[in-house]
Amino acid sequence: MYTLKPVPAPEKPLVARLMALAAEKAGVGPMAAVAGVIADLGVNDMTREGCEVAVVEDGGEISAISNTPVDVAVAAGDEPLSKQFGFRLTDFPIGIATSSGRFSHALSFGDAEAATVFCKNASLADAAATAVGNVVKGENAEAAIKAGISKGLSIEGVEGVLIIYKGQVGTAGKIPQIIKVEP
Repeated sequence: MYTLKPVPAPEKPLVARLMALAAEKAGVGPMAAVAGVIADLGVNDMTREGCEVAVVEDGGEISAISNTPVDVAVAAGDEPLSKQFGFRLTDFPIGIATSSGRFSHALSFGDAEAATVFCKNASLADAAATAVGNVVKGENAEAAIKAGISKGLSIEGVEGVLIIYKGQVGTAGKIPQIIKVEP
């Protein structure tokens, strides 16, 4: 069985439950949240063991809790802005996820170079980035970016959205400090 739509959250296993809960909020299938859920669970385990800096990156999804700033880069395949900028994370916990219709193996119904979402956890960020990325398409880049931002901000728990599409960038909400990345 597979689904691209939310399914009822099972009681167990925990991974499947968390995937289903995040996917329900974003209106996507539970597989859209798998990497984010695993990143969150890893950070939870690290902090439970006493780590003061706990960062897990899982295929573009990041979960982080830290007592010091953490810098991360945005990678979007061979696109011109890929690995040219990133974010300085200072407000924790944070979850970041990027979805793309232009690179990677992930299924997307949109065509964004990058649809990046910021939340308190990577589970929701992962599912929401998929939902946002799915609506970023069409010839009118400005309209596509606006549609993606609107979709992202309509999802409860999404704090910020950054979209790169056809060489244009749009942001809304709470975005960490943008920094230049030195290759």
